[in-house]
Amino acid sequence: MPTTPATTTHTPSSGAANAILLELVDEHGVTIGTAEKLAAHQPPGQLHRAFSVFLFDEQGRLLLQQRALGKYHSPGVWSNTCCGHPYPGEAPFAAAARRTYEELGVSPSLLAEAGTVRYNHPDPDSGLVEQEYNHLFVGMVQSTLAPDPEEVGATAFVTPDELAERHAKDAFSSWFMTVLDAARPAVRELTGLSVGW
Repeated sequence: MPTTPATTTHTPSSGAANAILLELVDEHGVTIGTAEKLAAHQPPGQLHRAFSVFLFDEQGRLLLQQRALGKYHSPGVWSNTCCGHPYPGEAPFAAAARRTYEELGVSPSLLAEAGTVRYNHPDPDSGLVEQEYNHLFVGMVQSTLAPDPEEVGATAFVTPDELAERHAKDAFSSWFMTVLDAARPAVRELTGLSVGW
């Protein structure tokens, strides 16, 4: 995994035993403290900062990822291109670009802010809760993917119709439709109305 200032003190590969901390926020997205990652997701959940990325190819198809089976939260389900949490003090935009590269091995050729959404989604399988103030980003990907198998089980580029078919038969993350619906205005601006997002 590439080492950045944010990951140097937060990853096991550096030999640091520090727990991963998330940034707790109020209902307006103002930072009010920190919490250990797993603790923040224990019921009823602590409201924390997160991000979701939606990348598209030149045909306007959305890049989905299937979360690796080894992940402790929502393993094996399909979700948006990339999602995660900024480290305390890390800008959401920087965190989104960092994690996209760490998980998928590509840097977006374009990445733009697409608003925020606040939600509370329990995950019935793990018993964990996503209580998040989520920063949304849309962009383009033009490079060949090189997914990290510890993070990503599979990837797929889908049209709106293909997504509807897949969503009807496959398991998706509990937050997927919430973040996609919130990002749709920016997605339509990026891809054009004719694509159908």
